[in-house]
Amino acid sequence: MSRADEIVVSAAVIERQGMFLVTRRPPGVHLQGYWEFPGGKCDPGETLASCLSREILEELDTAVHVGAQIFSTAHDYPDRVVRLHFFACDLAGEPRPVLGQEMRWVSPEELVLLPFPPADAELIELLRRGRLRA
Repeated sequence: MSRADEIVVSAAVIERQGMFLVTRRPPGVHLQGYWEFPGGKCDPGETLASCLSREILEELDTAVHVGAQIFSTAHDYPDRVVRLHFFACDLAGEPRPVLGQEMRWVSPEELVLLPFPPADAELIELLRRGRLRA
């Protein structure tokens, strides 16, 4: 695959009182209907942290404090390679889903019951086992 088929994504792992914030991908986008940790595609020249701050503001209408990168992975889909970078984050305000996407707080055990993209599987297993805490 060419670099044009590579997408760099920055995502927030937001934990509050033992629950994780997840959103559902809307219809008409790649992996529609899957649940995900909020975030999105980095623009050319944008840092991972800046991307995450921008995406959380656009999607959830709140600022975010981007902490340390806690996990990264790459996944080959049939039409693209996605490089995911997950960061421990704290919200500066109360999130609200402004793009019409579903949003919920779920326990580590519930994470495994929701459909997530294949690229998230290892992170979800680590969170479920309590081996990686945001």
